[in-house]
Amino acid sequence: MPKLDLDAIPQTNATGYPAPFDAAVAGRWWRRLAPPAGLTLMGASHMVLEPGAFSSQRHWHRGQDELVVMLSGEAVLIDDGGETPVRAGDVLGFPAGVPDGHHLHNRSDTPCTFVAISAGGREADSGEYSDIDMVFGPDGYARKDGTAYASKRLP
Repeated sequence: MPKLDLDAIPQTNATGYPAPFDAAVAGRWWRRLAPPAGLTLMGASHMVLEPGAFSSQRHWHRGQDELVVMLSGEAVLIDDGGETPVRAGDVLGFPAGVPDGHHLHNRSDTPCTFVAISAGGREADSGEYSDIDMVFGPDGYARKDGTAYASKRLP
């Protein structure tokens, strides 16, 4: 059936980020939507950000496009251009290969919900984190000098 039952899809706040970079996303709860829908050529996650939480560390992808659709609540998009309020109904697009680090920050006093969609092969994707000493590739995280962190990216 094409309609997904969100309550039947496990929700987690797990992250592969190494400490101390994991703390900022502790209030980020997500469900992977693509696997239960049988989708294999794109990724999609249903995301909830608790007040104060970040969607990720500020980052950009070399090999994946990203699209975010805000469903409820509000957050602030922080990218290289500054800060932009984002509310229910807003849509954000981040093309692969554009080095514009971005993330969402929930500065409100209520949760916000959005769907994050990615397209492009994860196995060939890599990128950088704009504000911290970290890069990523298919296998995990490293410092910008190439020294690997012990943690791995989540599937």
